[in-house]
Amino acid sequence: MSWHRTLLLALAPYAAAFPFADAMAQASYPEKSVRLIVPFPAGGATDILARLIAERLAGAFGKPVVVENVSGAAGATGTGQAAKAAPDGYTLLMAHFPLAITVNMAKVTFDPVRDFAPVTLLATTQNVLAVHPAVPAKSVKEFIALAKSKPGELRYGSGGNGTSMHVSAELFSLMAGTRMTHIPYKGAGPALVDLIGGEVQASFVSVPAAVPHIKSGRIRALAVTGPRRSQFVADLPTLSETGLKGYGSEQWYGVLVPRQTPQPVVRRLNQDFAWTLAQPDTRARLHESGFEIAYDTAEEWFGRFLKSEITKWAEVIKKSGIRAE
Repeated sequence: MSWHRTLLLALAPYAAAFPFADAMAQASYPEKSVRLIVPFPAGGATDILARLIAERLAGAFGKPVVVENVSGAAGATGTGQAAKAAPDGYTLLMAHFPLAITVNMAKVTFDPVRDFAPVTLLATTQNVLAVHPAVPAKSVKEFIALAKSKPGELRYGSGGNGTSMHVSAELFSLMAGTRMTHIPYKGAGPALVDLIGGEVQASFVSVPAAVPHIKSGRIRALAVTGPRRSQFVADLPTLSETGLKGYGSEQWYGVLVPRQTPQPVVRRLNQDFAWTLAQPDTRARLHESGFEIAYDTAEEWFGRFLKSEITKWAEVIKKSGIRAE
């Protein structure tokens, strides 16, 4: 008998045992409460989503899922703490869009790709390119033409440097070849107030915040920023549809775990999150809160998506000269 055949026969019982070991690991997990770190303060969108999902996930687990807010340094404090946690599946991180910005603008103690394993994308929210009604532009094409005719004169408001509103606008300017003046505010709320008041001419407002003012006519919506139309304003085209081919900017929310977390546990988590998202009451609550359910929940896909987000925004930040406040 050849040596390699002898080796294969010797290893066969162990190979056969691996699927069983995987099944046992998935079946026994979790044996205690699970901690879900939210790296932002209580009450924000990330926290709202985390608590909604945690409540339902606890039902699938049969064990409590405890949401812990560890805010600071634009999410870096809580993310760093999660990166150093034991890789046993009992510490999860609610990752959010700013992660892809923070790692490109600040010195952090972690690498989102090296130090974490992806579990799943949960949900997204889009921004909408909105203008004050006095702006003489009824379409994206007209707005681009107006901005090009008045370089630097149009003012757009954002919730601060490096926010989704800010980088969405800078990506727009890079792709459209326009130059507008950025007016950063201390939060998205004040930026929206000044858009309604005409202090700024444009802004990239989150769809949930924008919808009531679009309906009242206090702001005019031109397009949404995501890769597909929003279910909340389905009549609005995407910026990609209007001519900025490939434009895509959306706030995303997903789950990461420390890199060395056993793969069977990651799979179990992915399955339970997918089950949670599929429940009618979960979907209804997410919709009421302005979230759109993730269009792909596979862990491999989320890993590729996270890498692409970090790369894309690194280029935008570099070309636009965005600096931390």
